[in-house]
Amino acid sequence: MKRAKKMRLTSQIWVSAFLRAETVAGAYAAILRKGAAGAGAIFVVHNRLDSTYTVYSPAPQTVFEAGETTERRFEKVADAVGEEEIRAYLDRQVSFDPDCWIVETERRDPPAFLTVV
Repeated sequence: MKRAKKMRLTSQIWVSAFLRAETVAGAYAAILRKGAAGAGAIFVVHNRLDSTYTVYSPAPQTVFEAGETTERRFEKVADAVGEEEIRAYLDRQVSFDPDCWIVETERRDPPAFLTVV
């Protein structure tokens, strides 16, 4: 019997699930930039509600085992920085990859739905 091949969720479905999970957890979450539905990179901005932000970007492929790419993993690329810094970073990412997604969640604690490596 053949084993079913694991498929990675599309970016659009993952973002929808993230927004729903954040809402259920009592946070406000929204799409700041809509990217490619199938495979756009996803950046998550965590508004810590104290005038500082944390940004998570897609983890590099080096953190995955061979053949293991179904789960989206993130790395923290900025922590407790101001809005100007975050916007500059995200603007650079968009200029590099115009198909990327940017989602923001507003909550005091880190988003639990992210797998951070």
